[in-house]
Amino acid sequence: MRALVQRVLRARVTVEGRASGEIGAGLVVLLGATHEDREADADWTARKVAGLRVFADEKGLMNRDVREAGGAILAVPQFTLYGDARRGRRPDFVRAARPEHAEPLFERFCAALASERVAVARGVFRAHMEVELVNDGPVSLMIESPPAGAHEP
Repeated sequence: MRALVQRVLRARVTVEGRASGEIGAGLVVLLGATHEDREADADWTARKVAGLRVFADEKGLMNRDVREAGGAILAVPQFTLYGDARRGRRPDFVRAARPEHAEPLFERFCAALASERVAVARGVFRAHMEVELVNDGPVSLMIESPPAGAHEP
């Protein structure tokens, strides 16, 4: 599972002219799944993202996670994170999970964030979305879940 995490001042997802998710300061997480991913990957990724210390403390050091900073997470499903453009000019998405596999993992990720006491807004699975955000920093990180069987307890 891949998560492109961006620290933001604010962000919003719009589908067909209607806002489906909106946050103030926090994190935008673009989330992609591959067909090998399992619920353990969604849980691991949610714990990792919720615990990322990328918000400034009183000394200006990145020592606070999204909860400590009073922020929220906007989770956006994005299968194109598994696009491969090494050959030719059109990426292939062979490694991306099929929607019937990826959607439950996206839902599991969001539920796992909520169980970590993180406020979660979300994009819409299988929809064309407009994602607006104001980067803060910018701070952007790519998180990838470890291979099966190698998850932290």
